[in-house]
Amino acid sequence: MAAWIGFTMPSVILLILFALLMQGFDIGNSGWIHGLKIVAVSIVAQAVLSMGLKLTPDRSRATLAILAAAITLLWQTAASQIVLLLAAGGIGLFLYKHSEVAGSSHSALTMPISKRSGMICLGLFLALLIGLPIVRQVVGGEGLFGLFESFYRSGSLVFGGGHVVLPLLEKEVVPTGWMSKADFLTGYGAAQAVPGPLFTLAAYLGAMISGVKGALVGTAAIFLPAFLLMAGALPFWNTLRQNKKVQGALVGVNAAVVGILLAALYNPLWITAVQQPEDFVLAILLFGMLVYWKLPPWLVVLAGAVGGMLLV
Repeated sequence: MAAWIGFTMPSVILLILFALLMQGFDIGNSGWIHGLKIVAVSIVAQAVLSMGLKLTPDRSRATLAILAAAITLLWQTAASQIVLLLAAGGIGLFLYKHSEVAGSSHSALTMPISKRSGMICLGLFLALLIGLPIVRQVVGGEGLFGLFESFYRSGSLVFGGGHVVLPLLEKEVVPTGWMSKADFLTGYGAAQAVPGPLFTLAAYLGAMISGVKGALVGTAAIFLPAFLLMAGALPFWNTLRQNKKVQGALVGVNAAVVGILLAALYNPLWITAVQQPEDFVLAILLFGMLVYWKLPPWLVVLAGAVGGMLLV
């Protein structure tokens, strides 16, 4: 808990302040805000490239990623990504359970958590994941409870890297009318400029929806699944990571994750941020700064904000 607070607090505070700034002043159409949206395009493009090289290095996994991207774009519902991840896990189990990519030898790790405690954490994770949507249907989806349920579910379905939370959260907050797509992408760009994990984007989104209380609820909800899964899996980790069936399923899931992120690069990022040739020029310059010049993200964000002001 101390490590988590220390790691996330700077980002949470800065993003809450940024959200309050967005609400207190009419800056949504500012040039530097437009630049932040273009920054988001470049950063996700970098993430797709790096994750693709790592998680889809062969034809079968690349094909799985392409199919996942196509299905995500053509079947845009709340259930599509869940179904995709489950299907990809089944395909990975079938294709990679006997493959060398599915597992390797590791030294045993000693975990200071009992198997009973691990089972309790896993049971609580599943109970919340299944039970919260049911309760939400009964009590309604507005207010802090609805925010908690949406963000908990989004945090529960992220595999392969923090960037994957982008399409999950976008589907939770934009179609429901909690905020505009432009405000969402602005927050994503701002989240790249602050220290800490990308999941702290939930602080900005929560603050935009329900003020400081919403920021705290959103942040707690999106990180809680990771706490429960880590504590639940650690006592069984030595067994799990030697099981090639489990590893094979994860290979398939990770390949699908690349496709889901590729779909998010197009919608909502590209179609919202890149509206003219000058936007595309700025996007590829920022992409080059990230991928080839290896500049820190905060500097790329600053360059994008300045570039956005010059474009207006």
